[in-house]
Amino acid sequence: MPNELLLSPRRTLGALLPGILLCSGVSGAALALQSLEVRVFGQAWLEALVLAILIGVALRSVWAPGRRWKAGTDFSAKTLLEVAVLLLGASIDPDTILAAGPGLVAGIAGVVALALAVSYGIGRLLGLPPRMAVLVACGNSICGNSAIAATAPVIGAHSDDVAAAIAFTAVLGVLVVLGLPLLVPLLGLTPMQYGVFAGLTVYAVPQILAATAPVGALSVQVGTLVKLLRVLMLGPVVVALALMAKPEGGEDGAKAGVPLRRLVPWFILGFLALAGLRAAGLIPDAALAASQTAAGVLTVLSMAALGLGVEVRMLSRAGLRVTAAVVLSLAALGVIGLGLIRLLGIM
Repeated sequence: MPNELLLSPRRTLGALLPGILLCSGVSGAALALQSLEVRVFGQAWLEALVLAILIGVALRSVWAPGRRWKAGTDFSAKTLLEVAVLLLGASIDPDTILAAGPGLVAGIAGVVALALAVSYGIGRLLGLPPRMAVLVACGNSICGNSAIAATAPVIGAHSDDVAAAIAFTAVLGVLVVLGLPLLVPLLGLTPMQYGVFAGLTVYAVPQILAATAPVGALSVQVGTLVKLLRVLMLGPVVVALALMAKPEGGEDGAKAGVPLRRLVPWFILGFLALAGLRAAGLIPDAALAASQTAAGVLTVLSMAALGLGVEVRMLSRAGLRVTAAVVLSLAALGVIGLGLIRLLGIM
């Protein structure tokens, strides 16, 4: 917990409240629209999660929130969403993990390794510098911003390259979340298959909730599990890059190491702990229902904050070659993920 939360809770709450209330307003509008869909059409074609993102993006396109709102929206987009992911650990059914098959872990490791190689090759073929190609490959293949942040100091990446790579994870990450569920009928995916596919392609762990919730609870559970296993590949990848990196002088040179918290975030450890408690039968049904409700509310709130933080114009700043490299490598990752699903016979 940040020191300011410990030292000055009233001051911190005052700084966070405007942004949280803004996100709450967007979330309320999303929930109201979802309810209206149900009344008019008999079902919600767009879930509140998706609507919150769309409303947030639309609002941001006509009005950029100032400094007054920033602390609260940042807190909602990051910390509250991480708490939601942590709480989701209590809903992981051990039978779901067993149903995925023992070969899934090895398959995920293979997908990450192959995607890294393919993405790096695409970047180099398009003329990206080696370090930029590595950032794009790690961001797409593992976990977006977290992978970029952990990889950059190890390979001595320049700040401009890091900014460009992160710009894409901010914008394309939202586009992936919105567009991925549309592939379910096109590809004929079952909820289990879609959970694996989403877990292999969505950028960030928290975003997996928004990408899988429209399809069903099974997709959420499997997708979160697969994504977490994929994130755990970040540690070995960063270690390997550190061993291969050639340190350079200057402020952008490679640093000695990467903090452990970047390799295994606190909310992932919490997620795994709750999943373990659920597997041991130590979480009462009442607590399980409460955690699921809280996770759902926090996720909608965070998706509103995510939408409010998206500046679509950021894409134009990164350049055509970076755009092509990111899009093509993401498409390659999707093809590789579908190949794994077919190879393992996941139904």
